[in-house]
Order: sequence, then C-alpha cells, then structure tokens
Amino acid sequence: MTSMENNTEVTEFILLGLTDAPELQIPFFIMFILVYLITLIGNLGMILLTLLDSHLHTPMYFFLSNLSLVDFGYSSAVTPKVMAGLLRGDKVTSYNACAAQMFFFTAFATVENYLLASMAYDRYAAVCKPLHYTTTMSATVCVCLAVGSYACGVLNASINVGDTFSLSFCRSNVVHHFFCDVPAVTVLSCSDEHINELVLIYIGSFHVFFALMVIFISYMFIFTTILKMQSSQGHHKALSTCASHLTAVFIFYGTIIFMYLQPSPSHSIDTDKIASVFYGMVIPTLNPLVYSLRNKDIKNAFKKVVEKAKLSNGFTF
Repeated sequence: MTSMENNTEVTEFILLGLTDAPELQIPFFIMFILVYLITLIGNLGMILLTLLDSHLHTPMYFFLSNLSLVDFGYSSAVTPKVMAGLLRGDKVTSYNACAAQMFFFTAFATVENYLLASMAYDRYAAVCKPLHYTTTMSATVCVCLAVGSYACGVLNASINVGDTFSLSFCRSNVVHHFFCDVPAVTVLSCSDEHINELVLIYIGSFHVFFALMVIFISYMFIFTTILKMQSSQGHHKALSTCASHLTAVFIFYGTIIFMYLQPSPSHSIDTDKIASVFYGMVIPTLNPLVYSLRNKDIKNAFKKVVEKAKLSNGFTF
C-alpha cells in the first residue's frame, strides 16, 4: 500500500482534450454546446412531461424519468468541463476535481446500468403478467428498484475512485483524455496498478453482466410470451413497448463493454476518446429521442403541455 505522502505528490492533472489543433477548437465547442443543449432540453423535458401528465404516472415512465435524470447527470459531469477547455484552453484540473468528476460520471453510469435492468423487469411484468402488473410493479417495488440502483451507483463509484486514487501519482500528470476517466488516470500511476486494474475489471464486469443477465432473462420470457400470442395486433403492441428499451440497451452496453471491460494495454487513446464522446455526450442525447419518437403517450403529453401553454398565453394577453 502506498503512503498518503506519495499519493499527494501530484496536486493537479492536465487534460489534453480532444484535439490540439486550434482551428478545431471553436467548431468542437459549437458542436458540443448544441449536443449539451439538446441533452438538457430532451432529458429535463422528459422529466417535466412525466411530472405534469397524470397519464404518465406509471412504473415505465417513473423509470424513464429517472433515466433522463441520470443521463443529464453524467453528461453534466463531463461536457461543461470539456466546453470550458475548448473555449478558454484551460486544461488544468485539480486532484480533488478530477476525483469528483470520476465519481459522478461512474456513479451515474452505474445507476443507468441498473435502471435499464429495472426497466427490462418492468417490461417483463407488463407483457408476461399483465393481470398482476399493478401488484408486481407497485409503487413500493419501483421505489426500491430505483433506490437500489442509486445505491449501487454510489458504491461502485466509491470503489472506483478509492481504488484509482490509492495509487501513487509521481510521474506524469498529463491525462491523454478530455475528462478524468478511470483507465486514462490509472495508466499515469507509478505504482503497480495490475491488482487495482483487475479489481476494477472484476467489479465492473459484475455490475454489467448482472444487469445484462436480468435483461436477457426478462426478454427471454417476453419473447416466449409473444410467440404464444395468437393475435398479430398483440405481437405488435408487445414488441412496440420493448423496442425503445432494447435500442437503449444495445447502444449503452455496446459502448460500455468496448470501453471498460478490457485491459489497459488494449486501449487505444484515439479510439477511447471517440467512444467516450459517444458514451458521455451522445447517448444522453439519444435516449430521450429513442423513447419519444415512437411513443404516443409522450407525444400526447407534449401536445397537452403545448396547448395549455397557448391557452395560458391567450388569457394573459
């Protein structure tokens, strides 16, 4: 175990960012601020619609509003710092700020992992046990699943940050990334990080594959039930309720497995940056679109809010 004295030799980190080319700084800044604005509007709008429309006070939209909150959270943990670096060229981040960014990003990503599993269970209950749905997915069950997801997020983030920053950083403080991600910071250590790396891989693998197992088993029962349905309308309705969730699952887990569940020698800096942009900035933008484009309930709720706003303005003026 390294001493605290060694651990605090590095007091700040330098984030190299996405590119050193000056001519690309402003275009990247404009692109990311647009992406971030879409993320804010999409996710906070989804939460607002869920709160305002009583028809959306169901388990499915309860989890969806939490998913939107989480997407907003882990995008906000990364994107503003990236935009500040592009605009001002400020690439220095303190030791504590780096640890905080890593904590919040990891926590929110882990919560999303378990929320997607909870949503799969919800879809299983809706398709396979429709007569018992209200008791299977009671308010108590939904709250317990959500609280459990956040608890797992905090626990996993604490382990990740504690394990990473227990290493000694006494060589370079230059992070070849645009935010303080676990693999990018770990490689800077002058300690033997092999054990720490294995711990993080095993713990990360457990979280991902446990959630994937819940999703896989849920959908195995769902598709078995769908195949037994005689009505084509029933097929279509059951599949349509699962399509958005499956799309979000493939996008999220495809990226996370590519990014994190491989040893550090397998990581390519440029590839990791591209994957991280997609994972940290694009996915939080895509999820509200995925869930709203083919969702009649969301569209109807949005229309009601717009109509109420028009009426309110009409009375005002």
